[in-house]
Amino acid sequence: MKFIADLHIHSKYSRATAKNLDLENLHLWAQYKGIDLVGTGDFVHPQWHKELEDKLEPAEKGLFKLKEKYAKPMDAQVPASCRKQVRFMLTVEISNIYKRHDKVRKVHNLIFAPGFQAAKKIQTKLGEIGNISSDGRPILGLDSYDLLKITLDADAKNLFVPAHIWTPWFSVLGSMGGFDSMTDAFGDLTKHIYAAETGLSSDPPMNWRLKQLDDFILISNSDAHSPAKLGREANVFDTDFSYDGVYKALADKNDKGLVSTIEFFPDEGKYHYDGHRSCQVRWHPKETIKHKGLCSVCGKPVTVGVMARVEALADRAEGTKSKRSRPYHNIVALPKMIGEAKDVGEQAKAVQEAYMNILSKLGNEFYILIDCPIADIQRAAGDVLAEGIKRMREGKVEIAAGYDGEFGTVKIFEHGEREQIEQQMVLF
Repeated sequence: MKFIADLHIHSKYSRATAKNLDLENLHLWAQYKGIDLVGTGDFVHPQWHKELEDKLEPAEKGLFKLKEKYAKPMDAQVPASCRKQVRFMLTVEISNIYKRHDKVRKVHNLIFAPGFQAAKKIQTKLGEIGNISSDGRPILGLDSYDLLKITLDADAKNLFVPAHIWTPWFSVLGSMGGFDSMTDAFGDLTKHIYAAETGLSSDPPMNWRLKQLDDFILISNSDAHSPAKLGREANVFDTDFSYDGVYKALADKNDKGLVSTIEFFPDEGKYHYDGHRSCQVRWHPKETIKHKGLCSVCGKPVTVGVMARVEALADRAEGTKSKRSRPYHNIVALPKMIGEAKDVGEQAKAVQEAYMNILSKLGNEFYILIDCPIADIQRAAGDVLAEGIKRMREGKVEIAAGYDGEFGTVKIFEHGEREQIEQQMVLF
């Protein structure tokens, strides 16, 4: 069975997340986006864990669905063109901050569990180590190696995935708090890690440049902090629709169950370039070298982004493919595309209205962005949006790259070009 999965998200109990980031709204927005399987996020948080147990019920093996009394009111809000079954898988992100080799390490890691029993074992163990109640993504003074051991001891079918592996401040290979290799971080247990998450600021080809990543299959997820951010990145599977199907697709090097990933343009990610957000200094790595890594405004070291970090650790030329490589699609979120077409911000009321109108006419967001015939988009949403999506699919997108926590700025059309496209189509 072919299905789309977004396995790294958070709940309303995580810091800096939306108040409506609950199971009901995840169920709703998964249908808008076209996502079949959603990670629950935050399963070690006591209140969220209880909510998961109360509101979910078993579905396919290792997967869960929202109980009907919670799902029915949300389904009523979904256009008929977007309705689909939504399943949940138990997931959590842990923030590990610890000292190793005389350096403070800050690494985020994901854990996927096949059921509540396995999740409860991890929750109990981590509760003995630190505070798991103050944040859905708990911050623990626990070595990543020890977290991996706890994960494996709790259940052999648990999956451990280093999260957004290039993010400067909080990742296994990040420039500020990470290591230079997976084995430096995980030692003899590295063989039990099968997948790595690329993060929004890198894409598969950037990761293929490192021989050390060849044994890991690359996955992509949204790291959503609100329901509307679901599906910023996602994974396309064609396998048994179950936890075991996902496990095999990631763990078995001969399994082809993960068929592709859906990606940000990496420039749009908020740590692609180097720089200082507070000083509005955005630099290509060459500029950073030219300035010896020091901000031209305040004189302090700039945050070294993903592009530079990949270059520093790469041992292959660009264009080389990893042996576990998969095809991928770069996308720009549909609200952003509509905003570009209308020349307004993506939060504008007109954009939100147009978004729901287009979904009701054509189907879910992923279908519109990736597979829907351009002629159908033209008829349903106009010439400018159709042209914008066509350009996006062809990679004809200008992006002022993200840096130091600031997302990149996407530009599809030049000044006056929207009117020109509309006039051309009227003449045609």
